[in-house]
Amino acid sequence: MRDLKSMNLEEMTAFMKELGEPAFRGKQVYQWLHRGAVSFEDMTNLSKPLREKLTENCFITVPKVERKQVSRQDGTIKYLWRLRDDNCVETVLMRYHHGNTVCISSQVGCRMGCAFCASTIGGKVRDLTPSEMLDQVLFTQLDSGEEISNIVLMGIGEPLDNFDTVLRFLELVNSPEGMNIGMRHISLSTCGLVEKIDKLAQHQLQLTLSVSLHAPDDDTRSKIMPVNRSVGVERLFKTCKRYFETTGRRISYEYAMIDGINDFDWQADLLVKYLKGMPGHVNLIPLNEVAESPFKPSRRVQEFQARLERQGVTATVRRKLGGDIDASCGQLRRKQMEDEKP
Repeated sequence: MRDLKSMNLEEMTAFMKELGEPAFRGKQVYQWLHRGAVSFEDMTNLSKPLREKLTENCFITVPKVERKQVSRQDGTIKYLWRLRDDNCVETVLMRYHHGNTVCISSQVGCRMGCAFCASTIGGKVRDLTPSEMLDQVLFTQLDSGEEISNIVLMGIGEPLDNFDTVLRFLELVNSPEGMNIGMRHISLSTCGLVEKIDKLAQHQLQLTLSVSLHAPDDDTRSKIMPVNRSVGVERLFKTCKRYFETTGRRISYEYAMIDGINDFDWQADLLVKYLKGMPGHVNLIPLNEVAESPFKPSRRVQEFQARLERQGVTATVRRKLGGDIDASCGQLRRKQMEDEKP
């Protein structure tokens, strides 16, 4: 069975020809899928024989809303989607003055092992498909009735660990015949897979690369982010510099503020040292508490920000959304897994 929604328009057109259909049928089917058609019977401008052929040879991914939480504070919506194989992933819709942003997952679970993150508890189950990533944007928009203008790949999973799928998703969501969301409205977050960052740079995409840094020194970063043990902070920053030189795109550095771990003045000063002469932006994140984690939110966010800015580094504090729901990535999926235990 073919996963039609993971095909680009060129592949869809070629597939229609394989079925003995005229080329224009490819665009028709493609547009139906990107509008949220859940069955081939919905595609009313296709002939009945073609719909029957598609039913016999293909499937349409349609996620089910397993859980949905709506914040009374700011209207943030968190979805837990159940997939075809009964696995679940999370998506968050956030409202900003510049438009609606959806944060999507790229994998079921994660193998990166970051100590402060709920997504990685239990490890990685599997990669998502391009259609399953697209569905999170599409069906969040359809269910909420809110137009999505921005996307962040910052949910469950490490996007660059699912590299080819993520590239295909970006192609699909950027397609003029599809949702047509521009690359400059998309951010991709990575914990620092340096070889994949170099590989991504070669594609010259106009998206925003966000590096989950969380500590500027090897000792601290290796303790909370196992990926650093094979990479190292210095190598990561050199890779980021190459990325900027290749793409011309400024990098955003994500920094979850953890009490007594990464919020010292000397760490702010070290971060300044690495960023000197390299355009970048530091996004300080008030930590969301995770029940299974011993880490607590820092009480020094404002002081840390001020110390960076006094030394010429642009630093902002991320607005905390969904404070009254399971805002941290992986928490809702974790609850569902606990509920389903025999």
